[in-house]
Amino acid sequence: MKRIIFVAALASLPLVAGAQTPVPEKAATCVACHGEGGAKPIAPNYPVLAGQYASYLEQALKDYRAGVRKNAVMAPQAAALTDAEIRALAQYFERQPGPLYTPSIKTGAGAAR
Repeated sequence: MKRIIFVAALASLPLVAGAQTPVPEKAATCVACHGEGGAKPIAPNYPVLAGQYASYLEQALKDYRAGVRKNAVMAPQAAALTDAEIRALAQYFERQPGPLYTPSIKTGAGAAR
């Protein structure tokens, strides 16, 4: 009986931050070109977002929004995003499994994602 109560109480607790990655509302727009989770773009010249560093994605989106990076598709998409939405999207796509190889920054050794 104690075990059942404990499990029920544990199940009612909120998830620990980072334990589950919530899908940002704006990610549905990205899926149209970059595929589910950003892992399978619809065209070979569209980048894979899944597993990419969040800092890179965040800077790229801000550069599209500012007009520093030029792309007829991405410019209007990024223009509609706030800094908080950009950050959420970047963090979401960083956590998605994908085919990218990203070397570990901490150890300097390569680490497959």
